[in-house]
Amino acid sequence: MFTGLVGVSAYELLRKAAGGAPVRRATVAAAELSLRGTRRAEVVAESARLKAADVVAEARERIGEEASPPAAAAVHDHDH
Repeated sequence: MFTGLVGVSAYELLRKAAGGAPVRRATVAAAELSLRGTRRAEVVAESARLKAADVVAEARERIGEEASPPAAAAVHDHDH
């Protein structure tokens, strides 16, 4: 949401400052930067989630809890 607002604001400022193709190029460049920033944030968030899961798993292991197995797909074992 924030990156979209920044993109719109940047577009409006550039549109007022100049006209035509330069504005479009600048808008595309701003959108590109926004997308790159979003992707980077997703990578960082996933890395943090995995590190936190590793810490929790190690803590459970230390107190003697068994780690729960990954969720399995539901088995369809009845007739229709």
